[in-house]
Amino acid sequence: MYAPQDDTELLAEALREEAPPPGARVLDVGTGSGALALEAARRGAAVTAVDVSRRAVWTARLNAWLTRLPVRIRRGNLFAPVRGRTYDLILANPPYVPAPDAGRGPQGRARAWDAGRDGRLLLDRICRDAPALLRPGGVLLIVHSSLSGPDRTLELLRAADLKASVVRRRWIAFGPVLRSREDWLRRSGLLAPAEDREELVVIRAERPC
Repeated sequence: MYAPQDDTELLAEALREEAPPPGARVLDVGTGSGALALEAARRGAAVTAVDVSRRAVWTARLNAWLTRLPVRIRRGNLFAPVRGRTYDLILANPPYVPAPDAGRGPQGRARAWDAGRDGRLLLDRICRDAPALLRPGGVLLIVHSSLSGPDRTLELLRAADLKASVVRRRWIAFGPVLRSREDWLRRSGLLAPAEDREELVVIRAERPC
């Protein structure tokens, strides 16, 4: 888990633009500190938040208690704790940073950002499983780096019969994680030789009514 950063703020902007009405059923998957879940709850949505990290779940519950906002917080792997339920809005800020193959999955704090060699360790699963959790007219908002293949995300969501497009972009300076593996990213062809910033995107996908 890490403190909310540019990706969280970019997704929060998209959430505010989406403006779910009071009572809308909202799912925040990979909630971390709960920042996005709390933003939705402030607007009167009925919010469920999920994270696989015990520390994240504890932190999100503490933040919900401190702000006195009603958020249901569950520990589990992506959509497993909410199987069989449907939502008007799903928010996702998953790990998406490409990482060298260490022969095992992300460990420790790195689970909050490492996402396999192509950055899509969880993105592909979200694109596969989220559409079934959307009510007719429901919307998925997902944020990730351009390093982890926005075109692939759009392709998968459209193949699931969702109307999908990029609705927000933001260029940011490399953070500590990208700086630490910059040479590997360039050698792998994921980062151009002269590229010194990272582009974040928010993708919006809507299930037809």
